[in-house]
Amino acid sequence: MDGLSEEDQRLRDFLIAQADAHGHAIVEVAGDKDGAPYTFSVGAWRRHGVPEAVTIGLPEGAGRFLVDTYIQRASQGERFPPGQVWDDLLEGVLVTVERVNKGHYFEFFGSAFLVHPDGDFEAIQLITATPQDYWPWEDEAPAGFDLWQPVLTESGLPESWTPGVNGP
Repeated sequence: MDGLSEEDQRLRDFLIAQADAHGHAIVEVAGDKDGAPYTFSVGAWRRHGVPEAVTIGLPEGAGRFLVDTYIQRASQGERFPPGQVWDDLLEGVLVTVERVNKGHYFEFFGSAFLVHPDGDFEAIQLITATPQDYWPWEDEAPAGFDLWQPVLTESGLPESWTPGVNGP
């Protein structure tokens, strides 16, 4: 790619090498006063044709494990329709999937633009419930849970299904 700084070119080369060797690269971003930590994939779309994935607010290592597990299973043909719930992606945690609105791509998949400069990739969010099985959009969820794990749709709520009707 023309016009990249040396640092961006090195990062792009690293991400592509990781995706070529492992099927995808993982990027982990530490949380700070402005937001929760998050983990996302780069290269799954390029290598396997499966959506890139992001998860927000999980403890160190758990996000990597969840994204890795999703990509491994998706690359072997398993489908992850939005609104379905899985209890076997991350031990002891319910997980659902929602499509990520392109308006959130740059913030949550920034380095993926080094591989896909036009943002021409599909992306999903792996959303986790609390240990008590509350989702971020539920009134019973702990205060602030919806801010710790925002839903990356245009509205900030599930849009591919109706909570409690045809999804969690």
